[in-house]
Amino acid sequence: TRESVAALILSSQFDLTKAYWIVSGIAGVDPGAASVGSAAWARYVVDADPIYEVDDREIPADWPYGLYSNDADRPNVKGKAEGSSAMVWTLDRGLVDWAYDLTKDVALPDNPDLVKLRAGYVKEPQAARPPFVLQGDALGAVRFWHGTHRTQWARDWVKLWTDGAGTFTMSDCEDQGILDVLDAHADSGRIDRRRVLVLRTASNYTRPPLGE
Repeated sequence: TRESVAALILSSQFDLTKAYWIVSGIAGVDPGAASVGSAAWARYVVDADPIYEVDDREIPADWPYGLYSNDADRPNVKGKAEGSSAMVWTLDRGLVDWAYDLTKDVALPDNPDLVKLRAGYVKEPQAARPPFVLQGDALGAVRFWHGTHRTQWARDWVKLWTDGAGTFTMSDCEDQGILDVLDAHADSGRIDRRRVLVLRTASNYTRPPLGE
């Protein structure tokens, strides 16, 4: 994906200086934020690839999990990823709000299979709702992950890197790479960094129902 976007930007066939970019696709959704089938406009994209990992079975007793930032010595401390990633990208709030306002009342499709899937999350208000449009932030990582502990890690990671402003909503594999490439070419004027939107639609929950 990164290479395809870079090739498009660098091609002499296109003038993309005034182009708008909409990054869209499926994602895992935090049941605390929304339901499967829901669509979230991101305000922040957070990179979770530059990371250290210790087997959770071998971590110190006061650690919540074994994932932590590069150049840090424990979880939930903001480290560094110099030369690797910007770690967090803030999308233009005016553009995000505009896109959300245009779509917030759109009736998204629902069906019996989704109703059955949501039934396990009946005690969780957002997860049990029919699909809806919201604003919620994206965490990008090339690892496929799932579970209660990892969902809490994702929530903490997004809060950490956005200084408490972001809310983990969607988990995907591409946004961090695409935003990195767009940023790399923004300074040269080839693209306008303000004209970027990220829309993710939930295909699955990031953890099972509470107690399962």
